Amino acid sequence: SSSSSSSKHDERVKKKNKLDVERKKLPIYEARQGLLSMVGSHPSLVIVGETGSGKTTQLPQYLLEEQLIKDGMGIAVTQPRRVAAITVAERVAEEMGEQLGQKVGYKVRFDDKTSDKTSLTYLTDGMLLREACIDRDLNKYHIVILDEAHERTLHTDILFAILKSIQKRRKDNFKIIAMSATLQANKFSAYFGGAPVLYVKGRQYPVDIMYTLEPQQDYVDAVVTTVLQIHLEKPMPGDVLVFLTGQEEIETCLRLLREKIAKLPTSA
Repeated sequence: SSSSSSSKHDERVKKKNKLDVERKKLPIYEARQGLLSMVGSHPSLVIVGETGSGKTTQLPQYLLEEQLIKDGMGIAVTQPRRVAAITVAERVAEEMGEQLGQKVGYKVRFDDKTSDKTSLTYLTDGMLLREACIDRDLNKYHIVILDEAHERTLHTDILFAILKSIQKRRKDNFKIIAMSATLQANKFSAYFGGAPVLYVKGRQYPVDIMYTLEPQQDYVDAVVTTVLQIHLEKPMPGDVLVFLTGQEEIETCLRLLREKIAKLPTSA
C-alpha cells in the first residue's frame, strides 16, 4: 500500500540523515575534493587507502553526488568476493537513503539486484568479466573501480588487460580507478600509463601484534582456544573479530566454539 511504502521511505531518509554524520567522520572525507578533481582530470587513477578509510563505500557516492558520470551510464565497483559485493551494496543503499536494487544494486553469480534505474553496481570481478564477454566495450559504464586490486585474483588481472584495451577504444568516455590497501601502487600506476597515485590515510587504532610461541598445526582450533581464553580470562566490552579463509572454516570454527562453550560451567 502507498502508506506503508511512504513510511518505509521515511525510515530510509531518517537512517540516511543519521549515517551522513558517520560518513563525514571517515578518513576519506578529508580527501574528497582532491579525489574528485583527480578523477575529473585523469583517465586512470590509483588510490591507496588502508582498511577502514571508507574508499569502497564513499568514493562511488562522491562521484554520483558530483554528477561525474555521463548521462545514461553508470559506475561499476568490483569486489573479489560475493559477500563483500552484497554487503557493501546494502550499506551504500542505506547511506544514500535508497531501496536496494534501485539507484544502487549488486550483481553476483545467480543473484542480480539491479534495475534500469541502477547507476551504481557492486559486482564480483568474475561478473564484470562475464559482462565484458557480452559487451566488449562495457558501454553502460562510464567509470569502473577495481577494488582490492592488491589481491591480484585471476579475474582481476584479466580485467586489468580488458579495461586497458576498452579505454584505448573509448578514450575519454571511460575511466578506470584501481583501489589498493597496500603500497603496490607503482605497478598499477605504470600499467595504466603513469596514472597518478593518491594516498588516503586509514583509521588509526592502536594495534599490538602478538605471535604464538610456536607454530600451530591447526590454526582454526587455535583460534577457538584463543577466543575462549580472551572471553574467560580477559573479558572486555566489545567483540572479537576473527579472519578465516572461507565458509567451511567459519562453520567449523562456530561448531567447535558451540561444543566447547556447552561444556563450560554455568558460572563462566
